[in-house]
Amino acid sequence: MYINLPEKRYYSIGEVAKAFDVKPSLLRFWEKEFKEIQPKKKQSGTRKYTPENVKTLQYIYHLVKEKGMTLQGAKKQLQNQSKAQSKEALLSRLEGLKASLEQLKEHL
Repeated sequence: MYINLPEKRYYSIGEVAKAFDVKPSLLRFWEKEFKEIQPKKKQSGTRKYTPENVKTLQYIYHLVKEKGMTLQGAKKQLQNQSKAQSKEALLSRLEGLKASLEQLKEHL
């Protein structure tokens, strides 16, 4: 799903709800259900969503609304995705370390 949001640092709950064509109450409900969505809140309680929050919401929307998954299934899918991303990040760091060690070995 393509969402039409301008490039900004923070988005209001109204902007995000309009982009996904859902009610703000659904976004607040998903906040309670998914720990991955943690928008910043002002002292007045106004929610400000970051682009990362919006990407997570887009993935949740895809899983729940487009693929028809349950909330439990979407939670498991998000956990699996985060584990895979952390493994990929670790592998890339290890590959960079290996390359620098090989380069150091050549200089010796």
